[in-house]
Amino acid sequence: MSTELQSLLSVDATIKVSSTLDKSVGKKFLTDGSPETCWTSQQGTPQYIQISFDKPVVPKRISITFQGGFVGTRCSVEVPSKSADGGKVEWEPWTSIYPEDVNRMQTFEFSNEERVKDGIQRLRLVFQESSDFFGRITVYDLQLYGNVV
Repeated sequence: MSTELQSLLSVDATIKVSSTLDKSVGKKFLTDGSPETCWTSQQGTPQYIQISFDKPVVPKRISITFQGGFVGTRCSVEVPSKSADGGKVEWEPWTSIYPEDVNRMQTFEFSNEERVKDGIQRLRLVFQESSDFFGRITVYDLQLYGNVV
């Protein structure tokens, strides 16, 4: 496995979201690289972004650019439970991040790698709280770095 980090959000990664306010702010804008486009959830918490990978990966770092006022201020990073048996995916907390209510890119290192050292094929960011009174989340950019197993 290479020690140099690479983007894990390749064309082979699939993204699902809990909700979308309307099609002009859909999930495809999370990773399009444009500062003019974004994903915005509907109101209510929790909201989530779920990523599926075509190969096992070990995530090491995440960078997120929110719109100030619509920030997921408490975010649980979840991975599939090791006891999940081919049926419905059971999620378990892996680590947590606490973004600030600002308009700039925020980067978080994942230090709890033991749980994912053999690689995972799914990851979910669950925004349990929002700086928006109505619980909406707006993300302009999402980057995830790590290694492919």
